[in-house]
Formats: sequence, C-alpha cells, structure tokens
Amino acid sequence: MRLPLIPPAQLDAAQKPLHADMRAGIESHFKGFATIGPDGALLGPWNPWLHWPAIGGPIWELTKALSFQTGLPKPVREVAILVTGAHFHAAYEIYAHVIAAEQRGLPDAKIATIVAGQRPADLTREEAVAYDIAAALVGGGVLPELTWKQGIEVFGRDAAAELVYLVGLYCLVSITLNGFDVPVPEPERG
Repeated sequence: MRLPLIPPAQLDAAQKPLHADMRAGIESHFKGFATIGPDGALLGPWNPWLHWPAIGGPIWELTKALSFQTGLPKPVREVAILVTGAHFHAAYEIYAHVIAAEQRGLPDAKIATIVAGQRPADLTREEAVAYDIAAALVGGGVLPELTWKQGIEVFGRDAAAELVYLVGLYCLVSITLNGFDVPVPEPERG
C-alpha cells in the first residue's frame, strides 16, 4: 500500500468533514466487507480519497449519487461492477463486490465466472445486458448502438445512462485501488 491509513485523530481540517460523511455513508450502505479499520481509519478507495479531499470529495459525491438512490436492480449493479473490477484486476474491488453480489443473491458460480473474465451462460436478461454494456465499455471504444438500445429497452433511458456512469465510476475506483496498491484486508482471526 502506497498511502498510510489515516486514523481519525490524525485528520486535518479538510479531511475531518469528508471522513465523517464517508464513514456515515459506508456504515449505512457498504456492509459485509472490511471498510473501516479498528482505529477508525477508512480502508479501500476511501483512504486515497481522504488523502486528497479536493479530489476525493467530488469522487465521494459521485459515489453517493450512483450508490444510494439507484434506478438499477442491485444484482444488475453488481454484475457491472464485477465485470469492471475483473477487467482491471482490482483486488479490493473484487473482494468487496463478491461479498456484495452474494448478499444480493447472485450465485457463487455466476460470480466466479464473471471474476474470471468470462460471461456466465445463465445470466438473466437484465444481468446479460448489464454484462454486455460493462464489458463493451471497459473493452474500449464506443458502446455499440445495439448494446445501447438493449440497455434502453431493458432498463429505460435513465437507468441505462446510470449504468454507463456506474461503469465509469468503477473504472475510477479500480484505477484508484491499483494506482495506490490498496490491498484486500487481512481476515480477522477469531
């Protein structure tokens, strides 16, 4: 890891309100995986964002906009996020969203296939369209017109646009995690 974790006692004046807002959002919306250390330091992408509040704050606002009041079904979101994380080999993102996908009812075999960079044969129509949109976007180039039309047909225009922005956000999250070499947290020993 290239950046030290910042315990709350070491936050500066610009970091304190961002930390408080991120911690509140994390505690209410990102459950089941390690997000906050024992000393209150934020893990995952939140730590790098906290190091540079002028950049991390707007990224956090985008994260909230695309996470807290979404028009997409939760399993569909997880398919798109896992496709993106797998493309970038972003360890923390894959770790966190495998857990989130399980919580949202995706079977382990389907999750494992996506994480391996492959398209599961048993995707629902919604999941298949989300997979295809995410895979096309992370593959580079313009999203094919037919794929976009399928997104509108299945999700409606607003939710299809949300899906595009969601993939973009998780590209940014993946690059943040990889750029700062953010590790998967050590399992708790009990």
